[in-house]
Amino acid sequence: MADEELEEDLDDGVGESEDEGGEGEGGSGSGKKRLLIVIAAVLVLILGGAAAAYFTGLLQPVIDMLSGGQDAVAVEELDQQQVISGDAVFYDLQEMLVNINTGGRKAVYLKIRVSLELESGDDIVRIEEMMPRIVDNFQIYLRELRIEDLKGSAGMYRLREELLKRVSVAVAPAKVNDVLFKEMLVQ
Repeated sequence: MADEELEEDLDDGVGESEDEGGEGEGGSGSGKKRLLIVIAAVLVLILGGAAAAYFTGLLQPVIDMLSGGQDAVAVEELDQQQVISGDAVFYDLQEMLVNINTGGRKAVYLKIRVSLELESGDDIVRIEEMMPRIVDNFQIYLRELRIEDLKGSAGMYRLREELLKRVSVAVAPAKVNDVLFKEMLVQ
């Protein structure tokens, strides 16, 4: 019932403003519209700021504190250290040569040789079975790299993380602990 009265009031205000040429009570209708626009703009700014803080990692300490995730992260890191400290098995991948993205400038090539650190020797069979998929995933990613992406230790770290993510997805359920660079040449 209250909704119907609100709709009638809104309809009455709109009708009067049209009849009176925008004078009198029509100002309150436009005031309501302005208020709605301001509220919507504030909500967009708040949500945008929260999303930006989340994606830049500024909210991660708060999220960890509220969810108790810090303890889970510490336990997971301890488990990874125990696995890595055991007997490691390494598997060398074939050398890859790719033409990296230069945006139309002269051709630049990346020559890379990597070794995979596996959890157990039993995973070698799975790696060999999935080798075409691993090479394909690496080639697709490496061809989209730019020279700027490879600069500095941060660039190398990002490259290692991306390659590790791609090889882990390709060989699952086998466990790859790390991707180790044996050779990397940009020419």
